[in-house]
Amino acid sequence: MQLSDIEVRQNLERRLKRIEGQVRGVQRMLEDGRDCQAVLQQLVAVRAAVHQASLVLVRAHATECLRHPAPGRTPEQLVEERWAHWRGCRRRKQLNEVS
Repeated sequence: MQLSDIEVRQNLERRLKRIEGQVRGVQRMLEDGRDCQAVLQQLVAVRAAVHQASLVLVRAHATECLRHPAPGRTPEQLVEERWAHWRGCRRRKQLNEVS
């Protein structure tokens, strides 16, 4: 799927540029020897910003796919496939955190 909604794409581009700046700021904090708590706080902010950007993309993806499903596919099938995929990603992430 490509993002056909220009506003969504521009929103995501702005968010990603802001995130990029945040990450560079964290790198500078490390180079400057800043306090671990301050660095961690900024990493939490980066993680939250990435999460919000991913929610924007998920919503756009779901909206686009449900409006224009592939031939022979129902919206319900698409939802089930996406749900299974996201659950699988979450499970893999949890397994990686334990390792």
